[in-house]
Amino acid sequence: MLRKFLLTISALFLASLPVHAQEASEQTPAPASVPAEENILYLDLSTGGRVTIQLYPAMAPNHVERIKTLTRQSFYDGIIFHRVIEGFMAQTGDPTGTGTGGSELPDLKAEFGQFPHVRGVVSMARAQSEDSANSQFFIVFYPRFSLDKNYTVFGRVTGGMEYVDAIERGEPPVNPSRILQASIAADNKPPVLPSALDNVSETPFSVEDLNAPINP
Repeated sequence: MLRKFLLTISALFLASLPVHAQEASEQTPAPASVPAEENILYLDLSTGGRVTIQLYPAMAPNHVERIKTLTRQSFYDGIIFHRVIEGFMAQTGDPTGTGTGGSELPDLKAEFGQFPHVRGVVSMARAQSEDSANSQFFIVFYPRFSLDKNYTVFGRVTGGMEYVDAIERGEPPVNPSRILQASIAADNKPPVLPSALDNVSETPFSVEDLNAPINP
């Protein structure tokens, strides 16, 4: 009875609308939902396997879109973790490997939120300006709440954290670990497995060259 009553009310409401409004109501499709796989980032690391990262577009839409854009451009493939601090975090995303580089896209306006920097959180690195995040990001080993509301959190590791824990430490590391392939789950790219040479450093810079203002 309730269903019949609701259908009757709905029909009466539509009948009361102007003809053009009725047509719009019938013809306008419902907004398509985004597949869950569209907001999952995979990082295949030289440390031995695939890291799964849940992206949070509701918290940081522009930063998530930037990460997805660069990922689909293969920007992150082959990039090292150039700054890795025990008990703190592992930072990557600089194609020069020095900590001072980024992509050719413009810097992003900060999207600071309430999500705390707990273990496994993925957050954007930046220079002194709050609106200077570009391509570099870091993964937190242990909670660091002093970063909250100062750096944009855009995701969190949900699988493969053991491969993050295995990233070579150093500023820069002697034999830096690297991202072999970054991909979005919706694109169905198979994992890239590490080889014996994947953790051998090929970065053409010395410790003296490292001046990294883009840091958490």
